[in-house]
Amino acid sequence: MRARSKLKEILDERELSIRKCAEMADLKVETVRRMYNDTTMQYQRDTLGALCKALECEISDLLELIEE
Repeated sequence: MRARSKLKEILDERELSIRKCAEMADLKVETVRRMYNDTTMQYQRDTLGALCKALECEISDLLELIEE
């Protein structure tokens, strides 16, 4: 099992760009881009917290466990 980012679905649904999301969460664009593309190898607590706050969602909205 591994964690999979659902940020792409959230941003696409809300019609938000990666850049706008990064600005809202006060994160680097590349950090948000890696999570958007599900290429992040480690999820930093501060990053998850900033995204949850900016997007008004829960961690379970951002990540899901999938079978590999």
